[in-house]
Amino acid sequence: MPDRAPQPVDRQLPTDEARDLISLVRDIAQREIAPKAAEEEDAGHFPREVLTLLSESGLLGLPYDSEYGGGDQPYEVYLQVLEELAAARLTVGLGVSVHTLACHALANYGTKEQQVEHLPDMLGGGLLGAYCLSEPSSGSDAASLRTKAVRDGDSWVITGTKAWITHGGVADFYTVLARTGGEGARGVTAFLVPGDAEGLSAAVPEKKMGMKGSPTAQVHFDGVRIPDDRRIGDEGQGFAIALSALDSGRLGIAACAIGVAQAALDEAVAYATGRQQFGRPIADFQGLRFMLADMATQIEAGRALYLAAARLRDAGRPFAKQAAMAKLHCTDTAMKVTTDAVQVLGGYGYTADFPAERFMREAKVLQIVEGTNQIQRMVIARHLAGPESR
Repeated sequence: MPDRAPQPVDRQLPTDEARDLISLVRDIAQREIAPKAAEEEDAGHFPREVLTLLSESGLLGLPYDSEYGGGDQPYEVYLQVLEELAAARLTVGLGVSVHTLACHALANYGTKEQQVEHLPDMLGGGLLGAYCLSEPSSGSDAASLRTKAVRDGDSWVITGTKAWITHGGVADFYTVLARTGGEGARGVTAFLVPGDAEGLSAAVPEKKMGMKGSPTAQVHFDGVRIPDDRRIGDEGQGFAIALSALDSGRLGIAACAIGVAQAALDEAVAYATGRQQFGRPIADFQGLRFMLADMATQIEAGRALYLAAARLRDAGRPFAKQAAMAKLHCTDTAMKVTTDAVQVLGGYGYTADFPAERFMREAKVLQIVEGTNQIQRMVIARHLAGPESR
């Protein structure tokens, strides 16, 4: 079958700088990420060297202040960078999204002194972050977390276990939500914990359906002692900090989902235009043509939805409802599009010789992380009809 190179996405970007940035990302994706993606995912290789390259290229702190090494880019640009990276390899795109999430608390709620001390290394100094909210017994009900932080003089001692932590065991710093007060959301505080802190350890990474190159592990805190100057925000403010980070993080997941879906569509179009049956390309048959048209339409709708939410965020307007909508729609779209891509390839789509099956396995997790899609529907409904009756 002849090769049919995918056409770059025609993006609406606000500045020439943003267009140059996307060109840089596409070049790195094509040279350094995509060619090794299938092999390294199959081997479970974590691409730390790629993330280091992205840090050196100024791509790990794009939506943050340049005063501390960030890129001063609006979210609508940052998310399109994520989409390009995820299309090349989801492990990389999601890794950048998680790192950005891990930097959110300090960048938005830290003191000036904390930001000066830590942010430059976090945003452009080669460090990699992780975000510790979920626990074995508190996933969707995050406010019931049990990890405790107890004050001891000028320090805090953290004890507990976090679960489903992307970059668990390989991160250089962890943004940790721990209970410092009573039950419920108001008793939670945020902390910045170094990855080499005494008493911090990670379990063996989970064996996952997809994204095998991205380590996901429980992280144990066995009396981890950190100074009070690593507390982020006020005592009891942690859950509000966590929720504000998740609103932005959901947009990151939405962008990654559209990246995976776009990669699956490109693969399906290349196969359908090259595969001959009954004397002509299978793309000539109306059943397949309509499938491809539907896939492309769903992707464009998802891209428009996450960008609309990002522009609200960039304008300083409320965007929580739109972020939940984008996460819901884009990840459901990724699941549908990748499943259809496997169908377009037929038997070949079910083999590891083609990337369609990997895209489908990867898409599934995006409907789960950063709030399941059932939780997104609850969030949207609360904005529409108010809180549920008790």
